[in-house]
Amino acid sequence: MKRRSTAVWSGTGKEGKGSLSTQSTVLNETQYGFNSRFADGIGTNPEELIAAAHAGCFSMKLAFNIQAAGFAADELRTDCEIVLEDGSITQSSLSLSAKVSGIDPSKFDELVKDAEANCPVSKLLNAKITVHYTLN
Repeated sequence: MKRRSTAVWSGTGKEGKGSLSTQSTVLNETQYGFNSRFADGIGTNPEELIAAAHAGCFSMKLAFNIQAAGFAADELRTDCEIVLEDGSITQSSLSLSAKVSGIDPSKFDELVKDAEANCPVSKLLNAKITVHYTLN
């Protein structure tokens, strides 16, 4: 499987502007720039997209783990916060609220740890990864 996206940038780093498009067209010339990355400007930014990718990847890996254990997730809600410090992504913090009927909490903990370590985005990131969760 291969997926692709395209970034187009014009101008300087601070005054320039860019757009992002994805193969699926979910993003289609979506704007990004200095203000959307480092302030509160309109548009997206790479860190926000990485956070979405990590939350989505982790949730799906955990769903597969839960299924392999003989259960089904009622809901996995994962928030992700990416930390950018001194020009590097240093941390990805995942916060999970899960509803999985009938699962043993210790088994769930094992499945979460596996998803944290083995989802493809976790493997890609060269950053500290943490997961905090509640199981309802």
